[in-house]
Amino acid sequence: MTAPACPQCTLANTYVDGGQYVCADCGFEWPRAAATDPGGDAVVVRDSNGNVLADGDTVVVIKDLKVKGSSIPLKQGTVIRNIRLVEDDADHIEGHSDRIKGLVLKTVFLRKA
Repeated sequence: MTAPACPQCTLANTYVDGGQYVCADCGFEWPRAAATDPGGDAVVVRDSNGNVLADGDTVVVIKDLKVKGSSIPLKQGTVIRNIRLVEDDADHIEGHSDRIKGLVLKTVFLRKA
């Protein structure tokens, strides 16, 4: 059985370690049960630490980000409250910061607060 591509960096250099898959390139680990989702269509959205995110959660930006269409950068530590999950997309969330409205952010740059 071959390990699936990494959900964080999308590279195929992964291996099985006990009950988890591990990406040799970025170091991301995820449970083997998540890859064989028996629930069917349910998309599980996870932050950079692997915590499951849901609608209405609060997240924190872990890296300074340039925002397209704005001269204001999103600084590390910025809190994004009341997020919304993007339907059928486990890599993005929607939300608002205090200064910038209508953000779509990649989950690899967020951690659950």
